[in-house]
Amino acid sequence: MDALTLHRIHFAFTVTYHYLFPQLTMGLALLIVVIKTLALLVRKQELSRQYDTSARFWGKLFAINFLLGVVTGIPMEFQFGTNWSEFSRRAGGVIGMPLAMEGVFSFFLESAFLGLFLFGEKRLSRRIHWLSAFLVFLGSWISGYFIIVTNAFMQHPVGYRLLSNGLFEVASFRELLLNPWAVLEYSHNMCAAVVTASFFMSAVGALYLLQRRHGPYGHTFLKIGVIAGMISCTAQVFPTGDLHGKYMAKNQPTAIAAMEGLFHTEKGAGMVLLGQPNYDTQTIDNPLVVNDILSFLIYGTTSAEVQGLDRFPKDQWPSTLPLLFYSYHIMVGLGTWFGALMALAILLLWRGTLCSNKWILWAILLSWPLPYIATTAGWMTAEIGRQPWIVYGLLRTSQGASSHVTASNSLFTLLGFLGLYSVLSLLWVILVYNQVQSGPCVTETEQMPTVTA
Repeated sequence: MDALTLHRIHFAFTVTYHYLFPQLTMGLALLIVVIKTLALLVRKQELSRQYDTSARFWGKLFAINFLLGVVTGIPMEFQFGTNWSEFSRRAGGVIGMPLAMEGVFSFFLESAFLGLFLFGEKRLSRRIHWLSAFLVFLGSWISGYFIIVTNAFMQHPVGYRLLSNGLFEVASFRELLLNPWAVLEYSHNMCAAVVTASFFMSAVGALYLLQRRHGPYGHTFLKIGVIAGMISCTAQVFPTGDLHGKYMAKNQPTAIAAMEGLFHTEKGAGMVLLGQPNYDTQTIDNPLVVNDILSFLIYGTTSAEVQGLDRFPKDQWPSTLPLLFYSYHIMVGLGTWFGALMALAILLLWRGTLCSNKWILWAILLSWPLPYIATTAGWMTAEIGRQPWIVYGLLRTSQGASSHVTASNSLFTLLGFLGLYSVLSLLWVILVYNQVQSGPCVTETEQMPTVTA
């Protein structure tokens, strides 16, 4: 493989691995605030203590994932200067600002208040401790937004000025920050983060109920996870997914055509549920198609014309087109499963049989890794769909790579990262397993503080 291909594989691996951790922490940050809020609102002291203990338990899992997210995030940003130095040189005047602001909110706001949340419970009033949890949530979500702003500039560049020397600089920070692509992508992404955290929390609750231990906490985790999961799964599809898809169809029509396997422009275009894209014949093999649905979803009418790949030069088609097609369909398929499973769980919760139905408990427990796969497939869809551009319409990926980093050097560091991250994966499994197995037990050192609000 040439150096460019290895640079792309290298960055794809590090960013995919890194995002396994922030998606859980951002989702858990919101759910921890919900639990702490319930602890303040309920009048029964015993139930309030139970919620506080639950928040303490999830705070520890949050800290584990936050730590590994920081460790894996720092090398990823250095790759902008190693593997993608030309991109950094030309676009650094734009992307440097949101990346710096992400660091401020992540390492200062989020980290500082996470310390207060984890170690200050006995020294803070209950309302101030709730505030520390809220500020951790706020820091993590603001941090996520600045990362999305950076990516949105690469997907849909706005608020920039191209200088005579070929460099980009910020022309309007307001336009850059309020990029419509960033707002839609952020909404969709954060719903996905809550889906991940909801499935993780409900899976732990299901595990406790199946093992017949930590019963009250199992009920609490399962109910909060299922309710949050149903809300986030719904919002993931509509309005966030729907609006983002329509905006992408307007601004990246080649990506939409490739995602749907639409080689030829059609009026009343159908949606391919299953099939295999054949790049040579420019057809879908063994297709299972729902007629007219794609036109309706994008334009609101079944007779609308949807542009196919034949309307664009081949050098502007997304690279690795089959991988883009499969990634998109994996994301949509798993999203459908998530919505169906959470809807069934909500129905059983309403009927009062959720916590005693072993089939649904097993389904929830075994589904906890699936949001990670769906989120990874979603990001692959977005990033492969942008190709062959590193800044859409302005700078090709081949123009952004480091010309002085050879293929052998890139391969050597990639193998090093593979080894290091294998160790980190083992560490994560051990830490999370031990924390889940220990459970939300109350010890003498974990008693509620006596400080009043």
